[in-house]
Amino acid sequence: MAKLVSKTYGDALFELALEENKTDTLFEESKVLREVFQKNEELVKLLNHPKINKEEKIQLIENIFGGRASKDMIGFLTIIIKKERQKEITGILDYFISAVKEYKKIGVAYVTTAFELSDEKKKSIVDKLIATTNYKEIEMNYIVDESVIGGMIIRIGDRVVDSSIRTKIDKMSRELMQLHISSS
Repeated sequence: MAKLVSKTYGDALFELALEENKTDTLFEESKVLREVFQKNEELVKLLNHPKINKEEKIQLIENIFGGRASKDMIGFLTIIIKKERQKEITGILDYFISAVKEYKKIGVAYVTTAFELSDEKKKSIVDKLIATTNYKEIEMNYIVDESVIGGMIIRIGDRVVDSSIRTKIDKMSRELMQLHISSS
């Protein structure tokens, strides 16, 4: 249900951004707002408090974000509150941000290695990903996990390339177990 709400409202904001030619503006505002909501639990609690009525919640949004966010964004947040979907604000913003990234051909990659990569190696990975995907730009997230032993795991969206030593060892182990079971 939450995913459907995020998609419905996120798509609506995306359509507005395209129609009004405000994709970049609303994209940047959404990133800032998502961070504000993630870092301010008290604000989220106030917006979700059952004893605070909609009008007070809308006034709160206007007081906090008025002059800082566009009228389009404040209007959008107002609609979310009127429809009592404020619990889904961060999910909606996440969906919208992902939709804009896809539209602008910005990929998000997660690279897991056993040790920190050099800047030269990182640039090489970015260049290779841009050359082998449809993305024009890639946001990189590097994760160090010693359990991969060596090699790397790259994840972009739902695609994963796993060339880690840990995976190769696990695969060999399963194959050896099959051989052992088959020969018994």
